[in-house]
Amino acid sequence: MFARLFGGGKQQTPVAPSAGGSAGASGQVINAMQGLSEREEQLEKKKLLLEKKINDEMEKAREFTRQKKKSQALMCLKKKKMYEQQLERLDALVSRVMEQKNMLEEQQTTLGVLSDMAQAAKAQKKTMAEMKIDNIDATLEEIQDLGDQMRQINEAVAQPVGMFADMDEDALENELAELEQEELDNQLLEPAPVPATKAPSAGEKLPNAPTGAAKSKQKTQEELELEALQQELAI
Repeated sequence: MFARLFGGGKQQTPVAPSAGGSAGASGQVINAMQGLSEREEQLEKKKLLLEKKINDEMEKAREFTRQKKKSQALMCLKKKKMYEQQLERLDALVSRVMEQKNMLEEQQTTLGVLSDMAQAAKAQKKTMAEMKIDNIDATLEEIQDLGDQMRQINEAVAQPVGMFADMDEDALENELAELEQEELDNQLLEPAPVPATKAPSAGEKLPNAPTGAAKSKQKTQEELELEALQQELAI
């Protein structure tokens, strides 16, 4: 009965793991997770069936109780209790299956990370093997040689050609300095210019010279009043 209840009659054909390395371990983990998922699905179906049986026995017990059939009601309650115990065991099994699945998922994740890290380490090792110090020195020397060649080309292009190629640059610089000094000496020897006085034009009038005495100072109000008083006294 328990074999039929927990699905032990049907056997699954195991998938042969791939040979060697993390690929084989990954295949085993995937197969195990698939088997646990199928087992969990079976257990959930059995739980639904047991819950239905529990409800049915409870309804029968109520009906027998209404009919005053005590023995039949007790038998229904016993069956209900048995189904409830089976349901508790199924709940425990489902919890164990889910826990095992979570552990396998974590292991699968860890295995994937380790596999990626191993591949990265191989790539890094290969890169470091190719990056030898001799190769680096040769590359740097080649870059230096190319730079020297470019500077030589630029200097060659900048050299004067034709009739300017035979001219002495130092002699030309000295001659230019002599010309500048001669110009400076000429400027120092020239007399300073005298500003010219502007002659009056024919129609322009000269300013009039003072011909008479300056006008007397205007009298104040007090002086005028004093003169008027003197005139009155004279009369």
